[in-house]
Amino acid sequence: MDWQALILSLELAAATLLVLLPVGLWLGRWLAYTGFAGKSWIEAMVVLPLVLPPTVLGYYLLVSLGGASPVGRWMADTFGVRLTFNFLGLLIASIVFNIPFLVQPVQRAFEAIPRNLGEAAAVSGLSVWQTFWRIELPLAWPGVLSAMVLTFVHTLGEFGVVLMIGGSIPGETKTIAISIYDRVQSFDFTGAHQMALLLLVFSLVAVGASFFASARLAVRR
Repeated sequence: MDWQALILSLELAAATLLVLLPVGLWLGRWLAYTGFAGKSWIEAMVVLPLVLPPTVLGYYLLVSLGGASPVGRWMADTFGVRLTFNFLGLLIASIVFNIPFLVQPVQRAFEAIPRNLGEAAAVSGLSVWQTFWRIELPLAWPGVLSAMVLTFVHTLGEFGVVLMIGGSIPGETKTIAISIYDRVQSFDFTGAHQMALLLLVFSLVAVGASFFASARLAVRR
């Protein structure tokens, strides 16, 4: 078992969820409640990381953030920070490829809330922020919880984008998915099986628990 790779993967998943959750809540709610001419294109951009091959997404991230890119050069010259082949690069890539896994379930959860509840809250004197915390978020919570679990689990298992943007640097960019690949390449099928089985069981338990919790919350509601 490559514990170093497992810990790095857990840290990456936690950091991705921490950064993406507030952005996903705002974007999902905004898409659920807002209608405008270009909305379908915004939704298409949100879904795009889900349908693109991981190597294609990883390639464009590498080109956009690498040392030869304007963004990469500016970050290196101004702050002395590289955006590729380190943990920061993994985090940026992880945020991008997890956008649909968080935003879409959140959007559907907010779309399921009757609009008249918001109108009643406004008539009762609640501000937009109070309405969000007291009414909308509790009602949307099952969907938000599912989105959080999907994002966390998907980060643990992502391979193509992570390999393109971060490589396989032990302790810095070598996640458990890459470690499994390396073990298979070196014909260490026992080690690969242990890590793959761990991911399989963890993912099944996490997703199953989130569905169970969502169903219980829906019944209570």
